[in-house]
Formats: sequence, C-alpha cells, structure tokens
Amino acid sequence: MDQKSSRPEIVSNAGTSQFQDPKANSVSESVNRGKDAIAGAATDAANSAGADLQAIRNDLNNLKDTLSRFMSQAGNEAVKSARQVTSNIAEQVGDVASDLASRGSQLASSTGDQAKTFAAELESMARRNPLGALAGAVAVGVLIGIMGRRS
Repeated sequence: MDQKSSRPEIVSNAGTSQFQDPKANSVSESVNRGKDAIAGAATDAANSAGADLQAIRNDLNNLKDTLSRFMSQAGNEAVKSARQVTSNIAEQVGDVASDLASRGSQLASSTGDQAKTFAAELESMARRNPLGALAGAVAVGVLIGIMGRRS
C-alpha cells in the first residue's frame, strides 16, 4: 500500500531542484479553482446584469410607446369632447334663437292686431264725434310743435 507522506518531495525543474510540499500544491490548486469559480461567477453576473439592463431598456421603451399612444388617444378624446360640447351649445343657442324669433313673430303679430283694433276704435270714435276728433288732432299737433321747439 502506498501511503502519502507529509514530507517534502524533491521536484526537478529545468535542472534546478526544489522542495515542494504536497499540501501546498493542493492549496494552490484550490486557490486556482476558487479564482476560476469567482471569475466564472463574475462573468455570469455581468452577463445576467447586461441581460437585465437590456430587459429594463426594453420595458422603458414599451412604457414610452404606451404613454405616447395614451396621450395621443387622450388628446383625440379631448378634441371629440370639445366638438360635442360646441355642437351641443350651438344647438341650444340655435333653439333659443328660434324660440326668440317665434316669440318675436308672435309679439309682432299680436301688436299688429292690437294696432288694427286701436285704429278701428279711433275711426269709430271719430265717426261718432267728428268735432272731438278735430279738437284732439289740433291738441296733438300743438304738443308736437312745442316739443319740436325745445329740442
């Protein structure tokens, strides 16, 4: 049975002889394996961070596009709403103007009817009392004359 000893062995390198401890050799291998593992982990972490950063960039670009579409749609909806409000107001103003026009027409018609009735009444009164009608006309003429001098 071959047993490993803990005594140093003589190793020859290019004509020089050195003493080398087997435990030191295994420690150096462990350190090298640790360095390699750390370098691999750092590379993996860097690759993962790069992928995560790219994913964040993509998400931000998607968010920007979504926000742009939302703002565009909100602007379009605001324009539609403004058009509807303007149309409703114009319709209401048109209805009010039409109503005022019909009321004005009714008032003019009613006033015309009342003027005709008043004229017919004056004519009837002048036929019954011609001297009173002449006296009233002279009085109205004098009043108009006096008012004309003052202005």
